[in-house]
Amino acid sequence: MRNLVLVVLLVLSGCTAPGSTATVTILASWSGAEEAKFRRVLDAFEEQTGIEVDYIGTRALGQVLESEVQQGDPPDLVIFPSPGELATYAKRGYLHPLDDVLPGHREEYGDQWLELERAATDRQYGLAVKADLKGVIWFNPKELIEPKPARGAELQALVRRTRVTPWCVGMGASPYSGWPGTDWVETLLLRLSGPALYQDWTAGRLTWASSPVRAAWETWGALAGPDLVRGGARGALLTDFGDAGRGLFTDPPGCLLELQGTFAAGGYQGYETKPKAGIDYDFFEVPPFGEGRPAKAVAADLAAMFNDTPQARRLMAFLASASASAIWPGSGGAYSVNRRVPPAAYPDDVAKRVSGKLTEPGTFCFDASDLMPPTMRTAFHRAVLEYLADPGRLDEILANLDEVRAGVPPGEWLDFPCGS
Repeated sequence: MRNLVLVVLLVLSGCTAPGSTATVTILASWSGAEEAKFRRVLDAFEEQTGIEVDYIGTRALGQVLESEVQQGDPPDLVIFPSPGELATYAKRGYLHPLDDVLPGHREEYGDQWLELERAATDRQYGLAVKADLKGVIWFNPKELIEPKPARGAELQALVRRTRVTPWCVGMGASPYSGWPGTDWVETLLLRLSGPALYQDWTAGRLTWASSPVRAAWETWGALAGPDLVRGGARGALLTDFGDAGRGLFTDPPGCLLELQGTFAAGGYQGYETKPKAGIDYDFFEVPPFGEGRPAKAVAADLAAMFNDTPQARRLMAFLASASASAIWPGSGGAYSVNRRVPPAAYPDDVAKRVSGKLTEPGTFCFDASDLMPPTMRTAFHRAVLEYLADPGRLDEILANLDEVRAGVPPGEWLDFPCGS
């Protein structure tokens, strides 16, 4: 009986019985090589704390999580691949704020990232465990030797005069084919019209047929229309986004430039030719098309806490730390926004420059399609494919997008401010 009373008291007090191991569960979308990189971080946490981590990796994260939430048994932590999903669960009241879990966060991550991590609320609900810069143009320094374009007009002139097909483009990404093209529209809208208008568009307040949004589509068509893409429209539509950059490294080159997020560097390193950073590939940002310093489009994997337990708090604090954040970059193609991660943590100068751009002062805006309601996002993906196949249908395409927009319930839109 005495032992039974002790067990009951331990359960009621939330203590762990002697000899047992504290555990924390975490759900993310990573598998394969991505999971292997993340497990290096988790291994360091287990070694440091003695807390066991139960990691669940699945590409069907949304379905798995919603099922567990409905059953009343969500994982302790979840790493969302897009901020829109995190914001939705925060609005539904399932997430615990992190303000007291990460008290020194502002000093390490900066105001703009803290604003983004608040997920359109007045509390911090997310932690950017790794991030990517969008609006980046990759090139082979052996082929593009001239000074890089500093203005939009210079980029337009470059693609018109080069003797090599200008653009490597791949729209394949089953079941989300078309998303690489959304980056073009988002980047150009930011460069042409600025973050305030971009935010209105993302939140559903600006029509697709409006002059600024139309200008972004038309600029994309003029800059990278089918006649300026390797393989033409058919080639772009049939090429997987992960294979598009291969043309940068062929002899002779198949294409000169690729617009892709900074995660592309990790993909390049996996090619059979083993291209090297700074020698075979480098990047510059899409230059401004207007006056002033342009805002940057970014993406991030965001950790959130569903169960407020001591071990969940310790893992969240560990993931936010400079020591944990420094583990990611060594494997290539991953970037932290923790300002205390030393440049030496990155394997090459190209990665160091990416890190610098993700942590420098300025205005950062989350990728717009990641914030849109699912029906709008799907329609955006489809519209990109239709436009690439036939740019002459732009009026019809934008009208169709506005029809979808009008049918989205107001409560599904997220008014997500940019961080500055």
